[in-house]
Amino acid sequence: MAAGKPTSTDSLSFCLVQLTAAAGEGLGGGKVTATNETPLGRALLALRTRHVKASGGIERFRARGGLRLLLALLRRAAAAGPAPSQAGPGSAPSSVESAAVAGSTLSSGPAPTNSAAAPSPPARLRKTLDLALSILANCCTEGACRAEVRRLGGIFSLVTILQSIKTDSIQNRTARALGNLAMEPESCGDIHSAGAVPLLVESLTACQDSQCLQSVVRALRNLADSPQHRLALAQQGAVRPLAELLASAPDPALTLALVRALLELSRGCSRACAEQLSLGGGLGPLVSLASDPKRVVREATILILANLCAQGLVRPALGNAGGVEVLLSELRWRRGPSGSGPASQQPLVRAVCLLCREAINRARLRDAGGLELLMGLLQDPHSSAWHPHVVAALVGFLYDTGALGRLQALGLVPLLAGQLCGEAGNEEEEGREAASWDFPEERTPERAEAGSFRSLRSWLISEGYAAGPGDISPDWSPERCPSLQSELSEPVEPASPAPCPTSQRTPRTLRTPGRSPSTEEPWGREGPALLLLSRFSQAPDPSGALVTSPALCGLLAYVTGAPGPPCPRALRILARLTCNPACLEAFVRSYGAALLRAWLVLGVAPDDWPALRARPAQCSQHRELGEMLLQNLTVQAESPFGVGALTHLLLSGSPEDRVACALTLPFICRKPSLWRRLLLDQGGLRLLLSALTRPAPHPLFLFFAADSLSCLQGLVSPAAGPALPPAIPLKLDPPSPCLYEHLLGPAPIPAPDLHFLLDSGLQLPAQRAASATASPFFRALLAGSFAEAQMDLVPLRGLSPSAAWPILHHLHGCRGCGAALGPVPPPGQPLLGSEAEEALEAAGRFLLPGLEEELEEAVGYIHLGPQGGPESVSEVFRLGRPRLAVHCARWTLEPGQCPRKRALALMGLVEAAGEEAGPLTEALLAVVTG
Repeated sequence: MAAGKPTSTDSLSFCLVQLTAAAGEGLGGGKVTATNETPLGRALLALRTRHVKASGGIERFRARGGLRLLLALLRRAAAAGPAPSQAGPGSAPSSVESAAVAGSTLSSGPAPTNSAAAPSPPARLRKTLDLALSILANCCTEGACRAEVRRLGGIFSLVTILQSIKTDSIQNRTARALGNLAMEPESCGDIHSAGAVPLLVESLTACQDSQCLQSVVRALRNLADSPQHRLALAQQGAVRPLAELLASAPDPALTLALVRALLELSRGCSRACAEQLSLGGGLGPLVSLASDPKRVVREATILILANLCAQGLVRPALGNAGGVEVLLSELRWRRGPSGSGPASQQPLVRAVCLLCREAINRARLRDAGGLELLMGLLQDPHSSAWHPHVVAALVGFLYDTGALGRLQALGLVPLLAGQLCGEAGNEEEEGREAASWDFPEERTPERAEAGSFRSLRSWLISEGYAAGPGDISPDWSPERCPSLQSELSEPVEPASPAPCPTSQRTPRTLRTPGRSPSTEEPWGREGPALLLLSRFSQAPDPSGALVTSPALCGLLAYVTGAPGPPCPRALRILARLTCNPACLEAFVRSYGAALLRAWLVLGVAPDDWPALRARPAQCSQHRELGEMLLQNLTVQAESPFGVGALTHLLLSGSPEDRVACALTLPFICRKPSLWRRLLLDQGGLRLLLSALTRPAPHPLFLFFAADSLSCLQGLVSPAAGPALPPAIPLKLDPPSPCLYEHLLGPAPIPAPDLHFLLDSGLQLPAQRAASATASPFFRALLAGSFAEAQMDLVPLRGLSPSAAWPILHHLHGCRGCGAALGPVPPPGQPLLGSEAEEALEAAGRFLLPGLEEELEEAVGYIHLGPQGGPESVSEVFRLGRPRLAVHCARWTLEPGQCPRKRALALMGLVEAAGEEAGPLTEALLAVVTG
């Protein structure tokens, strides 16, 4: 009935009086007005249409006790209506009922009986209930009212009405009120305890009205507020009716309500939820709704499909329904330029990774471009948190040759190598229900394992390779998995526990059949990546993928950087590659052999160069591994196939290959006939030396080159024992008596008959005869036809006192008296422009070769001695003296020299040489060849 103009009889006080009378005296009293409307009906109508809808009206109604009276009215109305049927699973327990009644402030009215239910309540009673329930539902939109309804025991009253009165309108408003109450966790728990879920599920199958069904569906959605409640709803059969309704093509409003409810119920999808949704025929409609024009329906449906992927039992059916293509398409769109952020991609990435656990879905994913999508995720640095899950998912393609070829072409191997030393993230634990459903009979009890281990373990169990969390299945056979046999049947060293940093997950173990726990193989976050890399290394020619600088760097970084013993599988991969003849040329071209020696034997990684970085102290183990791997390459290089391959590379390869071959030969060739022919006779050494001043083809090229030249020098001139760096590389003879000192005293005998005048005005005494015989220059100057021959004071231009001092000593016969050390500055100071350079220039100008040699020895003694370093080598070389250049090369390639200092010295020499590489090449060649 439409509401008329407000009158005094429609005030809130009048409405409360009518509610009080109805609660105390029953629903049959009251005088009927001319419009055939009882005062109670008019009061309820006024409350619903005016008072409750007014601003602050709900609060005023609650403050004046309206909720208590309304709930009392509902109890009487429920008692006056049809009685509930005999108590069943959906009825509230007697203890709950007594507690609810005892907690109420109203005790009037009989309790509901258990007699047979009547078909429908009287019309007046139905109208009263409709109005009262509508008012209560509106009030429960506010938190304070929800709390008071719960305190007054209103939840039990609503459950009683839901159980006893099956009219669609009553069920609709009761479900709406329960749905509003369920918006609070406390009320939600009470509704579950009161037994409302089975009654709501019953309404789903009994009601035909769309509005009523929407209210019931909404109530169930709000009741799924926690994992425990979602599991309880699924176990009480709430999911299957929702799926069946969805499959019956309902109207758009009900469809939206259904997908929103299923979205809530499928969060952390339980086995019961997945089973009921599948049995209810909901998979096909969900896949169809993924292309619904309404965005809210489409997005909710896609998330439901993603949630369902957590259960292995439903994934094959989901793939048959087209779910794989839907999820891939949506993930591809979200990763596109018009897509959403990473947070919205996370459930889809997880779902796609889980879909890789069944063979049928892997085939669909491969055909739908899923491999490219997964590779895109691995290549995206913003998706690093998902990389472990993606790698574990790709393990499913371990024996799909076509997929592996495609993944290799897309660049999987260097990405896997980069994953070996990545930071461990917070991996989501997967329950045993997420295991592959290809072999459901092999499902095992759940154990607390790391997420990455569980992901791969589930696949191993699903494929029949493992029967338990750490064991290989007894019925595994070589015919079924020959490659895995070679991987898992090799003996490994026991892994001793080691303290790990917080960023590393404790390694797990994978046990081989028939082996004791002491031989368990460590299995950590890197396990899936290593298993895939191992599979690639078993190819007849894995060189194109694995023998590359990124892949080798990843493997070596893992082997040398692991906090504990590395997984033996990584060592077997390296050994397998170095023993494969097909990989020899790749190791040469990629400087792989030089990298193995630098990283493992010498302890210098690309990140350590040129700045030093601290590394774990496991040098002896790494050195042994590096020497073993290089020995494997030596065996390959010295075989007839290897000799032919190296000769072809050096003589007919590209310029880059020829340089790489010349650099690598000293590391992997021990036969003198081979390395002499290739390096000395056929010009390999000169080719390497000429490449030093060109752009470096590798970040460690100069380090490799210095090490290679030093190794070659050791091959040419092998030492009887281990060579140690000499304390003084260039040592002068013991000081000789000075013959010039007697001219400097107050009464020199014989007296000087000549003085040399310097630009500074200083006069230095000299003997004409001794000076004239020292060099052709002074003979012509002092004893020839020049004017200086008649002068007692002869000027010497362009000389400072320090530079002139060793010249005067040399003119008077001093050899090795120490005067040559005077003009040489200490290490750390530049030589160019110094008095030493001035003295060297003057010695050449005055035709004093002996003095030049003595000065060069003095420069070498000071700058290339114990106090000198790599930076001094380049300073000495910049003087441009051939003999000093040889001294610099000898210091650089000295046996026993620190590899880092050697490489830094060579770097300085190359920089000092600039474009004029000839002097440096000749100096290095002279030292290397002896």
